[in-house]
Amino acid sequence: MPIKILMVCLGNICRSPLAEGILASKLPKNKFQVDSAGTGSWHIGRSPDDRSIAVAKKYNLDISEQKGRQFSTSDFNTFDYIFVMDNTNYDDVVQLAQNQEQREKVHLVLNSLFPNENVDVPDPYFGLPNGFEIIYNMLDNACDVIAKELIAKHQ
Repeated sequence: MPIKILMVCLGNICRSPLAEGILASKLPKNKFQVDSAGTGSWHIGRSPDDRSIAVAKKYNLDISEQKGRQFSTSDFNTFDYIFVMDNTNYDDVVQLAQNQEQREKVHLVLNSLFPNENVDVPDPYFGLPNGFEIIYNMLDNACDVIAKELIAKHQ
């Protein structure tokens, strides 16, 4: 049974699809399964933002087949780890938790780089032209640490 990891952002078209693709590329596929979701419902069934697809492609990752979906309370039972992109996502997901065990599955993704600092991955949707590149690099660095920790913990 693979270890299941969920990456969560607001709409599931910018940050979490990138995080899903990046982390999946760093983990053995036979031991880990990575997915993504959004806290909102606007983009259910849609492909990631073209800018996310383009920056992933630049780094030889294909995320174009991913489809947006909304986070659900059943995800607490499906996934072993839930990484959120920002503090608002954290609050939205934790509010849906039914017990402490479920709340403990939820982590801010950048706390892997900046422990207990609760730093947000900025949403690049309305941001700078190079925002997706900046976000990619942040997530790549965070996923390096997360992948090493997960592999060490689940050998």
